[in-house]
Amino acid sequence: MRFAFILGETLSGIRRNLSMVVSVVLVTFISLTFVGAAGLLQLQINQMKGYWYDRVEVAIFLCTGTSTTVSCATGPVSDGQREAVRDLLESPTAAPYVKSYEYESQDQALQIFQEQFKNSAMAGTVTAEQLPESFRVALVDPEQYEVVNELFSSMPGVELVSDQRQLLEQIFSLMNMASVIAVSVAGVMLVCAVLLIATTIRLSAFSRRRETGIMRLVGASKTMIQLPFLLEGVIAALLGAVLASGTSWAIAEFFIGDWLTRQYPGTGFIAGGDALMLVPLLLAVAVVLAAASSLLTLRRYLRV
Repeated sequence: MRFAFILGETLSGIRRNLSMVVSVVLVTFISLTFVGAAGLLQLQINQMKGYWYDRVEVAIFLCTGTSTTVSCATGPVSDGQREAVRDLLESPTAAPYVKSYEYESQDQALQIFQEQFKNSAMAGTVTAEQLPESFRVALVDPEQYEVVNELFSSMPGVELVSDQRQLLEQIFSLMNMASVIAVSVAGVMLVCAVLLIATTIRLSAFSRRRETGIMRLVGASKTMIQLPFLLEGVIAALLGAVLASGTSWAIAEFFIGDWLTRQYPGTGFIAGGDALMLVPLLLAVAVVLAAASSLLTLRRYLRV
């Protein structure tokens, strides 16, 4: 009987303030969608780190005619210097750090450059002599880049030892920044949602002030009076959270896990199953914010 009464009062309040309830649902949906987007970005960053760090390479660039480093003072790399680098890569000294390596000639470097920049005007102006030869080295442990750098950077004929992780870290930093921006926007929208919930509860309490007065006179408990209003705010916020959860799952499943995976098959992406990890978080945030906002408003405007 009590449950039916509370449910009836809650539905009655929702009908009376339907436009405000819809506003709460929409604002909560938008704000939690930003939270979900930030969560998806973090999941994707972790996925890409695990994927790319295992495939990271160190590039040992050899001297060209235009190199200005001290190790290139004698001019372009000679056959003997090139073989010295190859011998060190195959030596017992480098064996604990080097998993495998590939040699890339200037002609191969030009071919790769022209493929990567085929839509750029530079593709037709760069010659093979301007690009360095290199050894592409896969490491046993990518964290040991500094050891490999010390082994090869001072060798004659070596212009530069470059770690791909430096480029990846820059990309991940940009993605982290985008995640922070999404969380910041979500925070502003959540504040709006809290204020809307509070306003909705105030209007609902005002419109039912006669009923709550009668309930006080007949000795109804504080919980019995407040619960319908509390549920009204929580239900509206939960509907928004459910919509945000569905949107986050759809983005991860169809955009990231389906379309992006087909566009970039060489990269590891998250999928809809990973996005389900965010659903409890979004629902919990919605319930906590709605309950807290409703209780604070009821204490102030519904004095029971």
